[in-house]
Amino acid sequence: MQNAALRAAGLSNGWHYQLLPVPPELFQETVLGLPAAGFRGANVTIPHKQAALALATEASDRARAIGAANTLLFNEGGQIWADNTDAPALIDALAQRTRLNGASALVLGAGGSARAAVWALKDAGVEEPLIWNRTPERALELASELGARATTVPLEYADILINCTSVGLHDDDELEALLLRTHQLDKHHAVVDFVYRDGGTPLIRAARASGVPTIDGLELLIGQGAIAFELFTGAKAPVQAMRDALGLSAP
Repeated sequence: MQNAALRAAGLSNGWHYQLLPVPPELFQETVLGLPAAGFRGANVTIPHKQAALALATEASDRARAIGAANTLLFNEGGQIWADNTDAPALIDALAQRTRLNGASALVLGAGGSARAAVWALKDAGVEEPLIWNRTPERALELASELGARATTVPLEYADILINCTSVGLHDDDELEALLLRTHQLDKHHAVVDFVYRDGGTPLIRAARASGVPTIDGLELLIGQGAIAFELFTGAKAPVQAMRDALGLSAP
């Protein structure tokens, strides 16, 4: 997707985007070595988002408020600037599908993506998002930090349902693992799953079958990736080229 964007923007000769699998114990060492290897920046995914913020020398206000970063920018002099593009990507996508100001929301998970989702929802007018996690203590901790409310009931009603766990990545029993029921999905105004996989996660497929507006992980990937592209290159992101690379039609 990013390499397609570089080609469309006429930057393919001087720029290249590549995958770097990094275990947690090598994260700091790897990131600190990237500038000398010619990297301008990096996108960071699970489980490194909180570690990325901790490693940064500077950060955007939203990354600091969220407590996690998914985008790092390497500046001259060895400084590392961190941002969180998950939050604006989520709100941009939701705003196209449902009302946000005054809506209710249930966030499943308590990791980096959940932190971004809760902060973004509050910033967009959702007064007190609900947080559910399989470890209740983590939900309570996140709720306390960001001014949300923890719940032990994942089936508690909300206008917007957002899965920020990694369950749907490989688990075909996602709904069962998240204690969700198919026949209740049609009560939501929008269903979001940060996980992306071919054909959609079980949660996204079930929501679509119920006629509920959905946002899957690929939509969010494009949204946050476009913001990151512009941070890295200073050029406007060719979003349609990014969508074409993933085989997606217009939202």
